[in-house]
Amino acid sequence: MTFLSVEQPDGLVSSTRGIAVDFLRDWRQAAARLNTGHRTAFQHGYWLGAWYEAFSEFTPLIAVISDAATGKDIALVPMISHVRRGIRIVEFADLGVSDNNAPILARDAALDAADARAISAALVDALRALPDGFDLLRLKKMPAHVEGKPNPLVSLGRIGSCSVNGNLVLMGDDYDAYQTSIKRMQMPRCWRVFSRHEGARFEIATDVARAGELLDVMDVQQQARMQKLGSRFILNDEIHARFYREVARQGVANGYAVVSALVCDEAVVATTLGVRFGATYFLLRISHAGDAWSSCSPGLLVTERTMAALHAQGVRRFDLSIGNQDYKRRLGAEQVPLTDVSVALSWRGAPFAWRDHAAQGLRRHPRLAAVAARALGKGAR
Repeated sequence: MTFLSVEQPDGLVSSTRGIAVDFLRDWRQAAARLNTGHRTAFQHGYWLGAWYEAFSEFTPLIAVISDAATGKDIALVPMISHVRRGIRIVEFADLGVSDNNAPILARDAALDAADARAISAALVDALRALPDGFDLLRLKKMPAHVEGKPNPLVSLGRIGSCSVNGNLVLMGDDYDAYQTSIKRMQMPRCWRVFSRHEGARFEIATDVARAGELLDVMDVQQQARMQKLGSRFILNDEIHARFYREVARQGVANGYAVVSALVCDEAVVATTLGVRFGATYFLLRISHAGDAWSSCSPGLLVTERTMAALHAQGVRRFDLSIGNQDYKRRLGAEQVPLTDVSVALSWRGAPFAWRDHAAQGLRRHPRLAAVAARALGKGAR
């Protein structure tokens, strides 16, 4: 029998298949659970701790999934709940800042397809049983695997149903061979052009103060770029700025947060922000000082120099972030599909789940999707 509980001891209901689901409302209580489990960089304690602190207006809802007979933890799902347009929504702790979302899985988890379906069903049943009256579960940008382990929650959806994807560059031990494979990008020439400037150098911040200085420059440069393109920019608002700086504060010293830059006596010419977990690095943000430096392709150059430096430290997997800009193909990235899931938890959520499913289906037919997008707009979020 499955026991589905909330924090209150009298909040018990039952379901099937011997899986227990407990919900915690405070990330600090949940953080110690499965702290050595399988995860991606975006389920790291530094990332989630900073996230729940910065986006505190959203209510934490962390599902701890365990074996009902033994009490052994199987998975932890870091989520939030909020109300939008009168609909009570449960989703990952993300709000657009994470490149992927996934449960944290126990190190010894050996989950077959039946286990995955049972875990997913138990989570949905547990959410429906809570007194909060939730209407809709949305799980976006899920990878099919988490450190090589199957992600059980993708069984609720269709692989590749997400509108975005990862962009992964896999490398061997020979970085020179990789440079040869992208020789048409002329990165050595770009470095020579940049190096003509007095004091030219590449650096990775090794302390919090320097990381903060480079993040300040990044915010200014990215805002200028977005204004030129006529696009809205929010990553330097109070909440996002605090979030990224807290990730850097916690993670720079041990190499989890990677803040890098091209610097010369004239200016900080380009910057990147990324996170590293094991042998995998995720590039999150790039900025540069504008057209005056275009002769050395500063955005591409700071990215390539960061990859070279991290390769020397043992990184072999470089995810160049969601979005399919052409430079990622030129850097050798292969698309990695991600999965979206929408499940109605009540009758009120059903129309939104149906709309999400229709949108996911349309993605397999790009021309039809474009027509539908123009006709319907983006809809409720």
